[in-house]
Amino acid sequence: MNAEIATRPTPPALYLVDASMYVFRAWHSMPAEFTDADGWPTNAVHGFARFLLELLDRARPQHIAIAFDEALDSCFRNALYPAYKANRDAAPDELKRQFAHCKALCIALGFVVLAHHDYEADDLIGSALARQRAHGFRGVIVSADKDLSQLLGEHDEQWDYARDQRWGASGVKARHGVHAHQIADYLALTGDSVDNIPGVPGVGPKTAAVLLAHFGSLDALLARIDEVPFLRVRGAAGIATKLREHREQALLWRRLTTIALDAPLEAGHFERGNADAAMLSLLCEAMRFGPMTRRRLHAAAGLEFATA
Repeated sequence: MNAEIATRPTPPALYLVDASMYVFRAWHSMPAEFTDADGWPTNAVHGFARFLLELLDRARPQHIAIAFDEALDSCFRNALYPAYKANRDAAPDELKRQFAHCKALCIALGFVVLAHHDYEADDLIGSALARQRAHGFRGVIVSADKDLSQLLGEHDEQWDYARDQRWGASGVKARHGVHAHQIADYLALTGDSVDNIPGVPGVGPKTAAVLLAHFGSLDALLARIDEVPFLRVRGAAGIATKLREHREQALLWRRLTTIALDAPLEAGHFERGNADAAMLSLLCEAMRFGPMTRRRLHAAAGLEFATA
């Protein structure tokens, strides 16, 4: 039996890219000297293009989807909690334009693009992974976002591309203090300032990790609050009081921190499709890509590049 398991082939990989993280990284790290013919900045597009080219060179994915956030204030979570992400400033027009160009670049290269007005990129990644597992795929989530670690199953891995760090479900506890399946509960307890989720007052990361290690889940914790004062946790009695007072809020926060697995998806198995040569050429011209970048993009798309 062990020999049979050892020789079992690794499931094919579906690469799921959290585009926003790498667009924002390029926006902040690339010099502002990159502009289009009308003077609008294109630094994020240039940086994102480099990222895509490096990813293709290193991973050579056969199945890949790029997820973009279009539910900035229209996500189903906003209906549950209007203050969700209300602490974030709106993206400037200069960046919004570049997001549209990055999305167009992915389409021109033949990638499947995931975007929806009611679901965030995390939900689209989770839904794609859940669906494709049923078809024998494993997921490689290209993102450093800890929220996405809750999606990791037995064969999946997460890849922090910038730091070149990879981990599977078994590596989540060493990174975040809780197991992969506890991430949503953990964030419900501690809160998430990035998404404007308050959490339970008085419950910090260490306390949340201890509580989940003992009870296993938020549901079990809330069902057995009477046991909390007897735990060897500083301020245990006060924590029990806060949990009773904020029980309903904690359950709401968990609804916000849980990644949806049922977002509507149109793509099939996310195979790389044929590139759009005309669209790619127009983008290269509009973004004023240099000859080297144009050559690499055309090569990545399987197209011939003709120099002027």
